[in-house]
Amino acid sequence: MATVPEDGLTHLRVTLSETAYIGPGRADLLEQIAKSGSISAAGKTMGMSYKRAWGLVQALNAGFGQDLVLTSRGGSAQGGAQLSAFGEAVLNHYRAMQDKTRLAIADDVAALRLAISDMSGRK
Repeated sequence: MATVPEDGLTHLRVTLSETAYIGPGRADLLEQIAKSGSISAAGKTMGMSYKRAWGLVQALNAGFGQDLVLTSRGGSAQGGAQLSAFGEAVLNHYRAMQDKTRLAIADDVAALRLAISDMSGRK
C-alpha cells in the first residue's frame, strides 16, 4: 500500500456540531500550546498574532462546551497555558483520525499522482 506523506497534503476537518469542530490549524495550535506552555509562543511559532491564537482558543473552549486549554494569569514569568485532559483527548483523537484518513486514501492518492505524472509526460 502506498503512503501519503505527512506534509499537509491531506486536510481533515471534523465537524461535530455548528460550533464544535477541529481541523489541522486548530490541532496544530493545541499541539504547540502543549509543547510551549504558552498561547503567545504557540501563536508565534505558527506565524499568528496572540489575538488570533487567543480567539481560536476561546472558540475551541466554547465550541466544545468545556475547556480544551487551561490558562493561568500572572505575567510572563508566572502565566501560561496547558491542555486540559479533555483537550489532550480531543487532540489525540483528531491525530488518530488524520492517520486513519491518510492510510484509507493512500492508494487513491498514489493513483492520482501517477495519472498526473503520466499526463505530464505526454505533453
